[in-house]
Amino acid sequence: MVRRFIVQAVAWGFVLALAAASRASVSEDAAEILTTANVTGGFVVHLGVGDGELTAALQTDSSIQVHGLAFDATMLDTARKAIHAAGKYGDVSVVQFAGQELPYIDNLVNLIVVEDQGAVTQEEILRVLVPNGVALKKDASGHWTKTVKPRPTNIDDWSHYLHDASGNA
Repeated sequence: MVRRFIVQAVAWGFVLALAAASRASVSEDAAEILTTANVTGGFVVHLGVGDGELTAALQTDSSIQVHGLAFDATMLDTARKAIHAAGKYGDVSVVQFAGQELPYIDNLVNLIVVEDQGAVTQEEILRVLVPNGVALKKDASGHWTKTVKPRPTNIDDWSHYLHDASGNA
């Protein structure tokens, strides 16, 4: 009886260690993604959220809001549970998405992390990215491809609506 208990305790310890290692590697992946994209704040979209752990991990501080897109109800439920477990619900959210047109206005998203592109085209991804925004796409072998939306030549780097400090358009 004692031996069985010890075997079960060791097995559970191993499972918990694997889960902790998995969370650590997901956090490391998220940090690498944000570093590669040079994103320190803004609106991040995770297309094809999977289990939701990376979705939650992408929200590293209050300057980043993450919106995940799940392709089915099972993925949605799993991702929401992971976000709640990470204590990030609010700054991170997930909705079900089954379309070709992303549910965002033009030039809104700073970073799109694409694990599963579904029926969304590259043109659609570029439509929602801000100028100099980044799309990181994971291929079948697990490698990430980085695409940067070019800045239009008719705009400069001033970030405010009325162009400069004088408040003139």
